[in-house]
Formats: sequence, C-alpha cells, structure tokens
Amino acid sequence: MPYLYQDSKPRLPALPRAARATHSSGKVYEELKQECLCRGVLFEDSDFPACNSSLFFSEKPRVPFIWKRPGDIVKDPKFIVGGATRTDICQGDLGDCWLLAAIASLTLNEKTLARVVPLDQNFGPDYAGIFHFQFWQHNEWLDVVIDDRLPTFKGRLVFLHSAEHKEFWSALLEKAYAKLNSSYEALKGGSTIEAMEDFTGGVGEMYEVKNAPDNFYEILEKALKRCSMVGCSIDTSSDAESEAKTRFGLIKGHAYSVTGIDEVSYRGQQVQLIKIRNPWGQVEWNGPWSDNSLEWRSVSPSEQRHLSQAALDDGEFWMKFEDFKVHFDKVEICNLTPDALEDSTAHKWEVTIHQGSWVRGSTAGGCRNFLETFWTNPQIKLHLTEKDDGQDDCTFIAALMQKNRRKLKKLGAEMLTIGYSIYESPNKDGHLGKDFFRYHPSKARSKTYINLREVSNRFKLPLGDYILVPTTFEPHQEADFCLRIFSEKKAITEDLDENVAIDLPEPPNPTPSPQETEEEKHFRALFEQISGKDMEVSAEELQYVLNAVLKRTKNIKLKSLSLISCQNIISLMDTSGNGKLEFNEFKVFWEKLKKWINIFLQFDFDKSGSMSSYELRSALKAAGYQLNNYLLQLIVLRYSDEQFQIKFDDFMNCLIRLENASRVFQALSVKNNEFINLNIGE
Repeated sequence: MPYLYQDSKPRLPALPRAARATHSSGKVYEELKQECLCRGVLFEDSDFPACNSSLFFSEKPRVPFIWKRPGDIVKDPKFIVGGATRTDICQGDLGDCWLLAAIASLTLNEKTLARVVPLDQNFGPDYAGIFHFQFWQHNEWLDVVIDDRLPTFKGRLVFLHSAEHKEFWSALLEKAYAKLNSSYEALKGGSTIEAMEDFTGGVGEMYEVKNAPDNFYEILEKALKRCSMVGCSIDTSSDAESEAKTRFGLIKGHAYSVTGIDEVSYRGQQVQLIKIRNPWGQVEWNGPWSDNSLEWRSVSPSEQRHLSQAALDDGEFWMKFEDFKVHFDKVEICNLTPDALEDSTAHKWEVTIHQGSWVRGSTAGGCRNFLETFWTNPQIKLHLTEKDDGQDDCTFIAALMQKNRRKLKKLGAEMLTIGYSIYESPNKDGHLGKDFFRYHPSKARSKTYINLREVSNRFKLPLGDYILVPTTFEPHQEADFCLRIFSEKKAITEDLDENVAIDLPEPPNPTPSPQETEEEKHFRALFEQISGKDMEVSAEELQYVLNAVLKRTKNIKLKSLSLISCQNIISLMDTSGNGKLEFNEFKVFWEKLKKWINIFLQFDFDKSGSMSSYELRSALKAAGYQLNNYLLQLIVLRYSDEQFQIKFDDFMNCLIRLENASRVFQALSVKNNEFINLNIGE
C-alpha cells in the first residue's frame, strides 16, 4: 500500500465547523438531499452500498441480512425520541463494544453530541432517506453522508440499536462510522479512547488503575465535570477470557463507560461511588452498591434521587470506588479540550500538529534497538521557551497517532506497535545522524511501545530545545502518522527535514595528452581500439569500455553496467549533442566515477556490493546533494530492491539523474534572472 510524503510542518488544530464533505460526488449533505427531494426519490449511497462488501471483508454473513429503511422496520420511525441518552445504545451482533461505550459517553454532553450528530435531522416531511454525521480524523473534521438502509434479520436490526425500537439515531451513527472505516467488520475490536477522539478531536490519556495516582478519584471527578469522555475495562489473560463473566457480573475484555462519580452518606460516613454502564444494556455488577444491594436501604430517598439510583436492568450501576479499583484495570479519558486533569487549575493548551510518514527504505527506521536505521526516522524539534505558571518546568503532552489502520484492515493492515523518544537537542540544525543517537541517551520517551492507534504521555521538562523521534517498534514498517503536541505555554515546533541543496565541485579540465597518467593512457588505447579514429563511443561501446575497466577494480563487487546506465552517462557528459562520448568527456566522467565509487564503498559497510537504502541520505550528502524526505522517499522507491539495498549501478544512475536535474534547475534559474534583469532594465 502506498504511503506518500506528508508535509509535517506544524498546523493549527481543525475546527468542527470546517467539516469537509467526503461524498465522492463532491456535493455536501444539503445538495444531495435537495436533489433527492426534487426528484422524489430516496437517497442511495453508491459510496457505501447496501451489500455484503459494506458488512464484511473476510467472511460472509452467517444468515441472510436484508437491508431495510427505518420506515420498513417500524411504523412512524423517529431520529431521536426524548433526547439522545445512553440507554439508546444497545449492542448487536458486532464486537464493537468499545465504540458503544464511547457513544454512551458522548450522550453526556449535549454540545459535543450535537456536533457529531446534527440534531436537525428527522423522518418528517423533508425526509429523503439521507443522514449525515461528523467525525474528527487526524486534525480534520469530516462530514459523512449515508443512506438509511440498515442490515436486518427477521425484521430487526442486526447491529447497534436503541431500546426504544422507533428510534434510529444510534444505528445510523454506527453505520456512518462503519463507512468512515470502510465496513462494519472493521469496527470489530478497538479501544474506547479511539472513538472518543474521533467524536471530539480531543486528546486521550490512559491510566493503569492499580498504579493510578493517589488523587485518582479527583482526576475522574474533574474529568466528568468537564464533560470529558471516560471509559474503563478489565484485562484478559488469554483469548478464552474475552467477554467472560466474573462471579460479580463484570465482563472481562469488555469496554464500559463511566457515567458518574459522587459521594453518598452511609451510616454516618461519606462513601465514594462511581457509576458504570455496560453498553449491552444489561448484565450488571452484583456486588456492594449494585442496584438491589442492601447498602441502598441505608441511604435516604433524597440522596437516591440525587444519584438517579433505580433498580433497573439497564446495564448501568453504581459501585464503591475502592471496589472499582480492585476489579477494573484500565481507565481511558478523552479531554474534549485538553485541560489539565492533575491539578485544580483549568487552563487551555497550545496545540501544534505534524503529519508524516514512515516509508520503507528511507524513513521507517524502527526504535532505538535498531541503531543503524533509527536515525532515519522523521525528527521534530520542540522549543520549550516558557515555564508553566509557578513552576520551574514546562508541561506538554505528546500524542502519536498512526493513521487509517482500521480503514486498511480489509487490505490486511493491523495496528503497528508505535512509540517515541525525546532527546536534548544539540546546537546544530538539520537532520541528526547516527552518531548522535549512538552517544546520547534519551531525555524522555513514551511509557511503552504498544499496538494502539495512539500513544500519548504527559511530560515535564526544563526549558530548552528537544528532538522528538516518532517510530514504529520494528524497522521497515510503513504507515502515515499524526503527531500532536499539547503544551501549557506556547511551544515552537519544527520538522527537522533537510532543505534541498546542491554543492557540486567544478568539473576538472581534461589533462593534455602529454601529461596523461598511465591510467589515462590505458583508456586512450582502449578507446582507439573500440571507437576508431574519431575517438567517440556509442552507448554500446561505452558499456564495453567501462565493464572492461571496472572488472580490474578489486575493491568493489560490481556486476556489469547496464546499457541504460551507459546511455545515462552519455546524456550527462555529451556536450556536442551527437549521442556519443568523446575521449576528453570520458576522462572527466572517469574522475566523477572514481569519487562515486569511493563514496559508495564508504557506505557499503559489509563490502557486499550494495548499501542499505537507509544510508542513502548520507551518501548523497557526501556527493553534494542534500535532499528532503519527500525526494529521498521517491529515490528509494525507484532505486532500492525488495531488501532495501542499492547496488552501485543504481547509485550511479541516481547521481547521474540528480546532476542532470541540477543542471536544468540552474539553467532555469539563470534564465529567470536574465528575464528579471531585462524587465528591470526596461
């Protein structure tokens, strides 16, 4: 799958009001709807058709699903009945509880919900079978249009549905999210925080409950008060335990949402409680403070009303916070705006965003365990210039997200194991080389490398300049990524990509015949033998001459130069334009070739006759070419083999192409300057 160059210059965070239309027609929701109303037809989405390919990519439905519109399922369907609430979310036959837990949290904030689920949609007089939803993706808000045909079996919805059978907003939201990710099957398995971020554009943080800070209750209380989205789960030790029910009624490997936190007066003491919801809409905690537990008998009716306590089998329940810490393992928090959660002062963060790519053979260097290629990863410079208020350090969150992996599931893509390292920056510009990382330890790094969509951590570092290196764990793994930096005070970030620059020496003048070296005299004799009296050779003849000479070069393992290579050499050196190479032109090229051979040998570390494509940046720089990541990626794709190796023949052709291109660029620059001077003279 292709991974094209991503411009990783810092960008401002996207605003939801700027949502981009995504339908292949290029038309926005209102245009598509009006077209259908004018024609008197119901919308059918050709981008996400009502067929099996929209359902599954690796399996067939176990039963024959029939796609039906809400009006064919129930009489008088409604988009929303009595407001969108967490009880509208009941899981169907799809393993996307992580998504449902996020939707449940979404309903707790009306403003955020209205942004994702535009509420001016209905099945009224202007109904046209078309609906739309908005999601955040990698610093961009997208408007996703769908038709309202939903998969059913025996007249009932197969996947997400509402407890109120006439209500369809949640089922349509799930369909829009499935379209965003290419199919319903792509939604199987995930992290609640992934969907939370797609609903908000916020930043996520994950806590291991057993190692949570002492003020963890206050952190959760503060998060819910700020309408942050909070999810929790219980770890499994094997696949067999996935969705296994404990004796306390909790489900392992299942995504729950946290919907409330409060204290209650119980027998003269204040007890900390937390409210959890199972997206199944049933199966609840049966321990202390569960719906029908004895503890509630000692709580006043007014306090029970304050806590909205009701003994209903709706999947929602209270439990003691201490029990929560015993039974649950992970908590995920998505801050709608990345306000601090670890102190009592709310403050906005400064946000910068970088887009980039890991490309095999050039910028996919893997983690620090792979020193030989680690330095080739993208590098972002972070300038911390202002301390936090009342502090000696600077606080920031670094969030690294791999892009589109869920959408690419149908092509065999999986979540890669990703992370990053942070180094103190030396007093130099440009991409840092291998030796820097060999001799300098990291100042900070992500807590772990993990196969989640996003890895984020909070740091406090002294004022100064730092280099952040985002990587996959293994080298040669390709993906696009989005790196977000949230800082308490304004921080300056820049990509350490090289500026394109050319620094070539002046070509040497050919030596006069009486002063020729023994080597040149040998070439002259060979030239006369092949070319005849005109002392010019064609590409075929040049191929014979060079291969005859290079066979005697013992310090390089070299297969025969190809005819195409010799044609390229003539295109570079032929000053007369007759398609042949004169002997003096050959002597100038031979000096170039010796220099290129020496450079190649310098980076052919194992003397195998090929060099790693990851060394190409340094090799080209030694030859006088400083390239940015984009050009480097293109060259690697063109000249390296499947093992990311570059043979000398390809290295030489690359240099010939670059020199030809530089001549064209210089000629155009001269012409432009002449044109400018001419205009100034007039």
